[in-house]
Amino acid sequence: MNILLIGAGGREHTFAWKIKQSSLCKNLYIAPGNAGTETLGINLPVAIADFEAIAKAALVYAIDIILVGPEEPLVKGIVDFFMNNQSTKHIGIIGPAQQAAQLEGSKAYAKSFMHRYNIPTAEYKEFTFLNFEEGCLYIKNHSLPIVLKADGLAAGKGVLICETHIEALAEFELMLIHSKFGDAGNKVVIEEYLTGIEMSIFLLTDGKNYLFLPEAKDYKRIGEGDTGLNTGGMGAVSPVPILTPQLKEKIIRHIATPTVQGLQQDNLHYKGFIFVGLMIENGEPKVIEYNCRMGDPETEVVLPRLKNDFVALLAATINGTLNELAIDIETQAAVAVVAVSGGYPGEYVKGKIIYGLEENIVKGSMVFHAGTIKENENIITTGGRVLIAVSLGDNIKEAAEQSEYILQNIHFTDMKYRSDIGYEFK
Repeated sequence: MNILLIGAGGREHTFAWKIKQSSLCKNLYIAPGNAGTETLGINLPVAIADFEAIAKAALVYAIDIILVGPEEPLVKGIVDFFMNNQSTKHIGIIGPAQQAAQLEGSKAYAKSFMHRYNIPTAEYKEFTFLNFEEGCLYIKNHSLPIVLKADGLAAGKGVLICETHIEALAEFELMLIHSKFGDAGNKVVIEEYLTGIEMSIFLLTDGKNYLFLPEAKDYKRIGEGDTGLNTGGMGAVSPVPILTPQLKEKIIRHIATPTVQGLQQDNLHYKGFIFVGLMIENGEPKVIEYNCRMGDPETEVVLPRLKNDFVALLAATINGTLNELAIDIETQAAVAVVAVSGGYPGEYVKGKIIYGLEENIVKGSMVFHAGTIKENENIITTGGRVLIAVSLGDNIKEAAEQSEYILQNIHFTDMKYRSDIGYEFK
């Protein structure tokens, strides 16, 4: 099969790495890809939301399966575009249709979906400019901390945890009155603050059946000990030791199964990944959020532990035959440690040459590219998150130490990484 992968980050490099291991993959194309994916397939200079150009490429290269990595094209309707186009509707595409992608594209939509299907989540209310004063009163009477969420996509910056009512009122005004997050903040969801341990589960569904992929936990804060600003993710671990058989059974019964059944009940087209962010408190799971695709850097620890032929899974998703397959999981632990540009998640300088990429890579370890490009013979930085070192080990401590060792031998100016990923499980 000829496969087209949409995206340019660490998730997509990991997808490409896994796809190339399959005997079912004939040719792999990545749009636009990065310096890492270039070693596994052919990068195409096509933007992730340029549906016309993606469709043209899919026809030129006789694509059989399109795998959409990021959320933006899904929320903007790439699946609908291909399904409703006579010349492209024969191409299998992994991802939800636009309405189903609102599980990630709209916090209010996701909350309404969970409420409708009795899926456990934080208590909430939603507000717009039209009932701003009511929202202010709601905040004043709300327990602390209080969580404010911009309804739409806000590049990972639209969730605020406020410690005081004054702070919450100020942020609420900035979001609704002063458009702090643009159109994404035209509606604000206010919800209770959940405590416990965060983790994520990943489902692959053909719209009716689903498979439960390896779980993961990521680390969002820039500083060690989970301090400092939120980022797109500084690392991840899998498995998550708190996921006991009893907890997994609760998640399947109260969250995973009702989610997939709810999509069916709402007659939503969904063939792809469902990322469910969870908070676990006293052995009880609640949903923090849905994402309509795989996470990053979670993908980098989930796929190395997935022993299945990945392309076979994608084909079964498209064909509606996931019920005929079973997930085979590597028993070893995987730990991803992300190397970022100095200044990230704030301002940072691009264009730094990366040294040592070909050295010190040992069996059971990989380096995935997130923000890189090849110029002449050099690999240079193009983003805040630049590289992800991933290792397998007999336990989280062993895998983490190996990933850190790899990054100790890679260099670019102002490179930073956390040396405590998985600290609470070591």
